[in-house]
Amino acid sequence: MARRPEDRRPTGPRRRVAPLISRHWGPDVTFGMRLAGTAVVTVVAAMPAALALVLVEAQWAPLRRLDRGAAAALHRQVLEHPGLVRVLRFLTDVVWGPVTMRLLVAALVVWLLSRRAWRLAAWAAVTALAGGCAGLLAKNVVERARPHLPDPVAHSPGFSFPSGHAMTATTSCAVLLLVLLPLVPRRRRPVAWTLAVVSVLGVGGTRVALGVHWVSDVIGGWFLGLAVVTATALAFEAWRADMGRPLTTPAQGLEPEIADTDRPVADEARTQAL
Repeated sequence: MARRPEDRRPTGPRRRVAPLISRHWGPDVTFGMRLAGTAVVTVVAAMPAALALVLVEAQWAPLRRLDRGAAAALHRQVLEHPGLVRVLRFLTDVVWGPVTMRLLVAALVVWLLSRRAWRLAAWAAVTALAGGCAGLLAKNVVERARPHLPDPVAHSPGFSFPSGHAMTATTSCAVLLLVLLPLVPRRRRPVAWTLAVVSVLGVGGTRVALGVHWVSDVIGGWFLGLAVVTATALAFEAWRADMGRPLTTPAQGLEPEIADTDRPVADEARTQAL
């Protein structure tokens, strides 16, 4: 017979700590601490992985040849089609730019707050912030130089690894998908997934084609972004389990209950807690 959430009892040190937390802080504060702690651990844990990836790229000849070969081939294509540069710049700076992506997430957070979906808004904001911090820390630890190509068509400041554009697109698209999927009709969800995948892959391609990133920079940005989203999503799922809600899959979205327009998410959570 399955045990109810309220029948589960922590063991060891958690047995002494859990009653203090539940008595004085409650599930919301516990969720916030778990979310913040997971974000910090993810950033710290991602640094060795990022550094290891760059070291492999620097020493492993096949990957180095891939980086240089892809950069040279795409650069030649851009030089042969000057009009393509303007298109790539518009896509990378406006359509898929970090500012655009962050504004979309910020608008999503405001909308969630208006629906009193406090925990979902906190998850979206913390995930975006953790992704930005992880990328910035990785850049300053690795300090990898950007590509130096003949006749460059674009310039970008700062270090190269990981690609901030690729990482921001990954975290932002994942946040938007996991929050908004429950509001999208099931038959149209493949369109949402396609738009997200095209955006993530497309921004990576523009960065390499413009000669401001290596292929491995883009791949590193994708992986670091996915690591951050995965960690914070697991923290959110742990909160759902604590509240007695069923676990979800990426295809369902992070909180399917948000599609219930007849009752605010905050009221739903309160009902579950009683």
